Amino acid sequence: MLKQIKGLHHVTSLASSASENNAFFTNVLGLRRVKKTVNFDAPDVYHLYYGDEVGTPGSVMTYFPFANAARGKRGVGEVGVTSFSIPKESAAAWMDRLATFEVAKITRDTRFGEARVLFDGPDGERFALVEVDDNRAPWTGNGVSADMGIRGFQGADMRIVDDGATAELLKFMGYEKFGAQDNVTRFIIPDGNAANVIDLETLSGVPRATSSAGSVHHIAFAVENRARQLEVREALLDTGYQVTPVINRDYFYAIYFRTPAGVLFEIATNEPGFDRDEDTAHLGEALKLPSQHEHLRAQLERHLEPLS
Repeated sequence: MLKQIKGLHHVTSLASSASENNAFFTNVLGLRRVKKTVNFDAPDVYHLYYGDEVGTPGSVMTYFPFANAARGKRGVGEVGVTSFSIPKESAAAWMDRLATFEVAKITRDTRFGEARVLFDGPDGERFALVEVDDNRAPWTGNGVSADMGIRGFQGADMRIVDDGATAELLKFMGYEKFGAQDNVTRFIIPDGNAANVIDLETLSGVPRATSSAGSVHHIAFAVENRARQLEVREALLDTGYQVTPVINRDYFYAIYFRTPAGVLFEIATNEPGFDRDEDTAHLGEALKLPSQHEHLRAQLERHLEPLS
């Protein structure tokens, strides 16, 4: 069993509008945009990162907004809900705030004794705000006070047909079974980074998800550094997984592999971080380009939708 993985690093999804996506995460949820860059493989598309003050691993939601993309279809073989941590007794305040912004499909429930507020993002992606004890510092922007501010991720739900193989993978990655409720089995990383929950939701008679706007592209797990990442990569290869070589993503190093359920996993390093090319006070303000796309700056600045 691996000991290097500390919980979630980031979650990356697809969107249909950069401006709507930016407004939702900064104005509605009150997160900080910590990086404005472009997709390595499609530089005419933004890659936007939202999180806490410095984009701490375990706090960062990222998006590829492909303009006017059709909405994806929900199903099995995907991350169905991305969950953020909020303070105890703040769910009611979030219900009111989300309603003020006319956010879609707001509901409340309780899972494993934790109060949750569930709602849809602008492309129909499903989120939850979960009341938990969490001492991480929030980003208090756009009218979201510290007593209700998002602390980072709590975790994520994976919608699958059979949880057997995925459960074994999570255990190999260092997760431990916490418990079961209805058709959901919870796994937690002990002594992780607080973004430490994965819920496996088993569903029968449900078609496979179709990826497009509103779909999670991949879910990334955090390791401290490149040395720990190489240890994880070697262990996954020895277990039979097809793992990519290490890829430099400027703000972290990444490897990818596909799970038995079809969900794309990434293992990402905590180093070097989002302040490698911007001062902390000005994170997310300027357009930052990968070095191989710097020659396209003038063209991209004309093409990319302006963001406030």
